[in-house]
Amino acid sequence: MSKTKYIFSNGVLKRKDFSIAFQTEENKKWVYIPIKNTRELMCFGKINCNNDFLDLMGRSGIIIHFFDYYGHYTGSFYPKNYLLSGKLLVKQVEAFKEKRQKIARNIVIGIIENIEFVLYHYYRHGINELYTTIQDLRNIKKQLNHQNLKIKEVLMYEGLAWNMFYSSFKYFLNTSFLFNKRVKRPPDNPLNAMISFGNSLLYSKTISQIYHTHLDQRISFLHEPSEARFSLSLDLSETFKPLIVFKTIFDLINNQKIKIEKHFIKKLNYCILNEEGKKIFITNLENRLNKIIYHPKLKRKVTYITLIKLEGYKLIKEILEDVPFLPYCEKEKY
Repeated sequence: MSKTKYIFSNGVLKRKDFSIAFQTEENKKWVYIPIKNTRELMCFGKINCNNDFLDLMGRSGIIIHFFDYYGHYTGSFYPKNYLLSGKLLVKQVEAFKEKRQKIARNIVIGIIENIEFVLYHYYRHGINELYTTIQDLRNIKKQLNHQNLKIKEVLMYEGLAWNMFYSSFKYFLNTSFLFNKRVKRPPDNPLNAMISFGNSLLYSKTISQIYHTHLDQRISFLHEPSEARFSLSLDLSETFKPLIVFKTIFDLINNQKIKIEKHFIKKLNYCILNEEGKKIFITNLENRLNKIIYHPKLKRKVTYITLIKLEGYKLIKEILEDVPFLPYCEKEKY
């Protein structure tokens, strides 16, 4: 059973004894969600709740993520940190000052490795046009190995790699889903809508995973630390986007699980998934997050969602023990 519960309707969240009670705005029907199997709530509608309910969520360690009409992440109710480490906080700040370029560079290399993995799957199945893109991505990795790169140059190479990835979609996606460029706020077509929605979900999932480590979410390395967001979650989610968000999107499109005329709301200046489309997307994303894979270094089977938390532990080892942080990368046998 999934430990994530999704709420799409407008309504009220209340505490009912030691359970979560949700009443929809439309039919006033109460739905009960057991706390035992719940670790996070994802709310896509307008939600009202009171202090008594939030107190129960805080005591139970349940994180609540909120999303706007367009599916963008807007904020979280974040229970009091139960894993606090002053030593790690000091060391994390020091690592930002002394190791930022190194850690950021390794994150970008991880992004490129996983983009390459995804594209190589299609190349291996006969999409020969991807050969040039794959070679160009390998050349970027070589450029990133220069030790004296500045953080702006690392970010430039990251943007270049993502643009190469987006430009390759025309070779293996249904033409009706193609776009001219990546548009985020608001998304302007079905593909941009799915990318934004998937990225928001993965970001919020990463917030929940980092919560269960001693890391401070505000101190990041690739993304600039800023107010009003957990920028470390942006860092650790980036390398998983090709493997989780984009593989989910490609599966939905190429296997016709999602359709433009049926699963999207298209207005003059924006395009978003409708409720049915969101449910289809979430089901497939959850399946991928909970997919069991064999990890060669750990020599055991784990899920992708567990791997995200393990990235946090690996970053802690870099910060405290100077063990190089090398993001998880999936490899083709070629």
